[in-house]
Amino acid sequence: MYAFLKKANPEDGSATQKTPSLQEGPRPAHPAASASPPKKKVKREQACKSDAESDEYHIDTPPIQPRPHMRRNETLDGLADDDSGERSESDDTHAPGPTAIESSLPDIKPDKQALEDYQSFKASSQGKEAGSAASRLDSREWVRGKSSLYVDAFNLALDTVLDEEAHLFDDKEKRIFEEWGSLSYEAQFLYVRLFLRKTSSWHRIARLGYYNDISDTEAAVKELQSSRDLPRDSSIEQPPPETPQSDVGAFVEEQCILENAFTFADASEDFIDTVEEAVSLLNLDEVKALAKEARVHGKNKAGLANAICRMSNRQAGLLSMGLQRADSVESLQSMQDSPAESPGPGLGDDANRRKHFLEKILAITGSCVRLSLSVFGLFERVHLVFYRSTEWTEKSLTTIILAKASKRHFPSYIVSRSSNIFTSRSQLLEFETAMRSEYKVDAILEFNGPVTEAGFRKVIDAFEAIYPRWKIILQQEQEKEERVYESGEGAYLRRLSPGHAYTRIVHKAAYTFGRLKEHLREHTLLAELLGQRLFHLARRGSWYQRKALLEEHYMHALLPNPTYTDVERQKSHWKAIAAATCEKALEDSDCHLKYHYDLQKRLVKIEKKLKIPVRKQHDFGHVRLKQPEDHYAQGIQLKKLDVVGRNGRGPSTKTIWVDEAADGEECSVESMCLTWYRGQGWKGYHAEGGIIRTLFAYLFFDILFLYIPNVFQTAYQTCPLDLHTDAFYPTRASEINHRLVEIANGGAAKLIEEVDTRERGSRTCVVGLNWDYELEDLLELADCFDGAALATVCKVMAQEYGQRGGGIPDLILWRAEPQKECMFAEVKSANDRLSDTQRLWIHVLTGAGLRVALCNAVAKEVREA
Repeated sequence: MYAFLKKANPEDGSATQKTPSLQEGPRPAHPAASASPPKKKVKREQACKSDAESDEYHIDTPPIQPRPHMRRNETLDGLADDDSGERSESDDTHAPGPTAIESSLPDIKPDKQALEDYQSFKASSQGKEAGSAASRLDSREWVRGKSSLYVDAFNLALDTVLDEEAHLFDDKEKRIFEEWGSLSYEAQFLYVRLFLRKTSSWHRIARLGYYNDISDTEAAVKELQSSRDLPRDSSIEQPPPETPQSDVGAFVEEQCILENAFTFADASEDFIDTVEEAVSLLNLDEVKALAKEARVHGKNKAGLANAICRMSNRQAGLLSMGLQRADSVESLQSMQDSPAESPGPGLGDDANRRKHFLEKILAITGSCVRLSLSVFGLFERVHLVFYRSTEWTEKSLTTIILAKASKRHFPSYIVSRSSNIFTSRSQLLEFETAMRSEYKVDAILEFNGPVTEAGFRKVIDAFEAIYPRWKIILQQEQEKEERVYESGEGAYLRRLSPGHAYTRIVHKAAYTFGRLKEHLREHTLLAELLGQRLFHLARRGSWYQRKALLEEHYMHALLPNPTYTDVERQKSHWKAIAAATCEKALEDSDCHLKYHYDLQKRLVKIEKKLKIPVRKQHDFGHVRLKQPEDHYAQGIQLKKLDVVGRNGRGPSTKTIWVDEAADGEECSVESMCLTWYRGQGWKGYHAEGGIIRTLFAYLFFDILFLYIPNVFQTAYQTCPLDLHTDAFYPTRASEINHRLVEIANGGAAKLIEEVDTRERGSRTCVVGLNWDYELEDLLELADCFDGAALATVCKVMAQEYGQRGGGIPDLILWRAEPQKECMFAEVKSANDRLSDTQRLWIHVLTGAGLRVALCNAVAKEVREA
């Protein structure tokens, strides 16, 4: 399970709320010379070739962040050229985004003020009676300086899981939990802090540095490293009768096998026995000093470390004979003719020499500690069950408690936490194994550079291994959907089914078959993926696109027994099938709006090739995309000479401008362009999607907090857990579609007023909702926004809230005269290019009939700052 849990400290990737920059009314127009477009237009990336015109298969998901996996030995290749022995490249790269639980909680940073509020909260709540799961945390005895936010959060997760889902753990594991409860506060604190760090690494005890919280670090380490007995017999729950062990056993892999004794942490003296592992603990200066003494060279830390390891393994043969650098060939011959002196200590043979270097390195590092893998994996399993998520971070661990201690108002909703998500231990273990298999496939395709044919074959092997089990799970989940699940609860719960991971492996296998030119097998898999409506519904559009492409270009030549022997008739036959696939996709309610344009384009192209009469061809002229308008905003640009960026880096590429309407103050290019639009009678915000998220929160407030089982697991959420997943829209499809019709019919302003009247006074914490926007501006914007267009934008947000938060044009503008209209403007400086997400939003907005402008910032004057 450790193979897929994120253990980084991510920056908060949630939609942070900016204070909107809007003046109450349009500013007076200021004189500006009439701008003529520059001779050389601003460079922009051409719209990428649509999938309808490309034979390349697109995996319909942004590259996922690699999930760090536990390694018992640090490899030398991962050593960075830095001066810290406790840091690796994985700390700096691939910072993961917010997890599901983090996205649903308010943005509370564990700063000094938050921790003080928490301590006050704990002190004031002391004396409450223990009872519910929510009060257990408060009821523990609290002593200032002897209670930690991190330990409390860790114990809250453990207590909740043991109270509600203890059947998922066997006797040995329950004994470990009992032993955990008997640990001292300082030992628990040290364990939790290491649990949130690079848990696969050794940590120097002398550098742990928790002096404010731990009075005796060595004693805490010794307590964690002490051996504890476990019961010899472990009662492992058998799978339910309807799932025979023979069907599941091959897909369950227990990673953390417990023996008859355990420790919470390992000691370096007992486990580090190779120079390769020991040298990884040294920082750059220490490696340089050791390399100098060993007389080896390297370009960086990894090179020096590798040289030290090679030398320790290869040079012992000569040195063991007492040969020195000054010895000649003759001296070597004389030593062969006469007995050599006994070699010195540590130089007698290869093993002794390696031992010599190992002892030398460990003398530099001192004693080290590492969390025991078996116990660490067990606690990860506890957190998976508690968070109902395969991804969590330090922020996940603490935000629930900080939210409880904060004086904030949360929406009213029903908290529902089912205790039967994992009905048996075997189901939980299979889910963990499935996630590990998924990670291995991701590692091959996405994390290790260009994929070779051997890599593709490994993906196929992984697919072949899980394919029979995937088919069984599809059948089982379909029966649950029809007989067990109510109120749409199945959509989110299925994300915790092994089938969710298996379906993603099948999806990646289809991509792999395409890369290997095995298009017949790829087409078969795509048909099977489209034949189920249980997992990864958001990918259906990409599956339809690829299936139609194969049918149009490849399938006519792949079948062993074609329908027609005439090649042209066979091609036409499959083009007709491709057209039917496009039609089916456009009629599929689970095919997201962003795929419609390419599907429509392909359908029209195929119908023309088939020479279907014009009166029978599809006409999508009403949704034909318009090209964005080109606007040129003139302003005064400031150039600062010899500006050095952060940490000694080069200067920032952001340009600095003068806000002529604000007494010549410095401003960003977006603010300058906003001022330029105001001079032409527009009102607007530089919001970058913030106001769209605010409108969505207003318009779907009641639907966001509609009762759905298991998506509200704490009383301190700002949104349901499934909002950022593909389960949100299909689970509430009826309510959302009804609301979209209401918005299209002009009911947005009424909805906004009702929510604002009810919630603004308490400033309720709701995802995306920024109370700094004035009600008057929101109502005016909603009035100028075409109802059908606003409904289209909201539908895209409902279908893919997590993916569509970025890429919205920088400026949102509106005006009531000469006519009510709304416009979006993407600001571009010289050499700026549109990203894929920006192009997608431009397609959505223009397809909805909205005006979209590419506002090019042009310097009418350049000044030196």
